Amino acid sequence: MIAQLLAAPSPLHSRRGIDLDFPLLAGCLALLGLGLVMITSASSEVAASLSGNPLYHMVRHLIYVAIGIVAALVTLLVPMAQWQRFSGRLLLLAVVLLILVLLPGIGREVNGASRWIGFGLFNLQPSELAKLFTVMFIAAYLVRRQAEVREKLMGFLKPLLVLGPIAVLLLAEPDFGATVVLVGASIAMLFLGGVNLLRFIPLAAGVLGAGVLVMTSQAYRLERLTNFVDPWADQYGAGYQLSQALIAFGRGEWFGVGLGNSIQKQFYLPEAHTDFVFAVLAEELGMVGALATVALFVFVSVRALYIGLWAEKAQQFFSAYVAYGLAFLWIGQVLINIGVNVGLLPTKGLTLPFLSYGGSSLVICCVSLALLLRIEWERRTHLGSEDVEFSEADFAEADSPEAGSPGEVVHGR
Repeated sequence: MIAQLLAAPSPLHSRRGIDLDFPLLAGCLALLGLGLVMITSASSEVAASLSGNPLYHMVRHLIYVAIGIVAALVTLLVPMAQWQRFSGRLLLLAVVLLILVLLPGIGREVNGASRWIGFGLFNLQPSELAKLFTVMFIAAYLVRRQAEVREKLMGFLKPLLVLGPIAVLLLAEPDFGATVVLVGASIAMLFLGGVNLLRFIPLAAGVLGAGVLVMTSQAYRLERLTNFVDPWADQYGAGYQLSQALIAFGRGEWFGVGLGNSIQKQFYLPEAHTDFVFAVLAEELGMVGALATVALFVFVSVRALYIGLWAEKAQQFFSAYVAYGLAFLWIGQVLINIGVNVGLLPTKGLTLPFLSYGGSSLVICCVSLALLLRIEWERRTHLGSEDVEFSEADFAEADSPEAGSPGEVVHGR
């Protein structure tokens, strides 16, 4: 299998040498480099206090970057047809990991949340894999059942029956932020897959009601919801973290206090190098640096959406839906993380793609980048285009017992 992948055409050894989408790659590498710089700065005081080495978190982050790059290179060698073929099994693997993380003795609890599985020197966060593999599963479903999705209510409800248990498992950790991002990206994919807009109205009402129930079911969630409205009312208690983040933004003004000169990272702002790294960035680089970072995120997200659009025009529908899903995952995480940092949303504990400290998140971001690069390369080289032109007869054949397993590609006319 490995020999076949190495021998097959790929963006890493094409006729033109390394043949990748440079704008997307450059934008993501810029975010990756900026993240390394900001984590080094934001974590220096905490690292020096905990380990005696101010560069402790930087070294660990460099290791995560190296692992992410290796994972991205491997991903670039895998054709999108293989991801489509094994999408169901990958989702099953993600569900098993989400169950394992909840079991005592297996899941690792931090700050009251059991979101990680320990493997010695590193921890695996199953929710990151669940988001990626759910996107692939829904993309394969939209290709396999496209006529049913567009014309029948059950075509819309079936993926929700799969998404529901995954959301329940994520909420049990609890990881409300990952649940919101995953559900939002999935709904966006279904809409782009052709689901009638009217069918989303009862779903939106149900999700809103479930969200209110979830937010009010736990005391700490309700406390977060009420305190983000006015953190200064209890700035030394429940509103402390947000208050310190807003102080960081205020100190940054237009051009910042200078790289490495943040005061808030000196044990004032909790989680300065993870959830609130954007606040430290705004303090040190100012409004100009913060807006430039947002512009980078907008650029890579819009580029990912365009890659999906180009793949759809080339009738590579699975690749198109995967690109859309990955783009919406990035957009959701960026909006929520920055919204939390500036006080527009309650604290969620969600990382900022490519910037925040965290092994699983960073590796999955690199894998997502590689998938988008592979999709764009296959679209330009017309690989896989023979698998995506459908007619009504094709859908009828795909739904018949003779059509094979759900993961198989259905060939059109």
